[in-house]
Amino acid sequence: MGGHYLFQEKQYLGRDATWISVRMILVLFCFIAYYLNLENLASSQLFFIVGVSVIVVSIIMIYMVHYKTVVDGKFLILSGLWSSKLVKIDLYNIVKIELKPYSTFVFNNPVYNLHKNGKIRFYSGGKDAVWLTDKEGLTYIIGSHKAEELARAVMEAKRKLASKD
Repeated sequence: MGGHYLFQEKQYLGRDATWISVRMILVLFCFIAYYLNLENLASSQLFFIVGVSVIVVSIIMIYMVHYKTVVDGKFLILSGLWSSKLVKIDLYNIVKIELKPYSTFVFNNPVYNLHKNGKIRFYSGGKDAVWLTDKEGLTYIIGSHKAEELARAVMEAKRKLASKD
């Protein structure tokens, strides 16, 4: 793999706006419970500590890379968090490239290499995804904040592979 890629994107674990909102509502609840429970010092301190802890964990998660997507010539490479396996998708075997919404749900959990019903999902955030179908009928769903650029890079790599044959 060289230093020049057709596409490169890092997906961060804590940057999905929906889950940030959920964590901040939890923090708000903790701080309101702290304020309303000032008479009982031990339990009010616990609410305060939990609220501050959720804020600290949220800040750390904003900078934590969930996975990295790279389109490099013949392969689409997805490298995950720490102990996750590297996933290399051979673009030569891809027969269909679609740009569709990732899901119709409002809340989508971050996933890496989730195999379910003949589909393999990769998601950290964003509304759109690139759906790649290979020759065997296996579908890769790759959620991205830059889904159009990813689809364009995959098509360009496929075009270059076809011109070499």
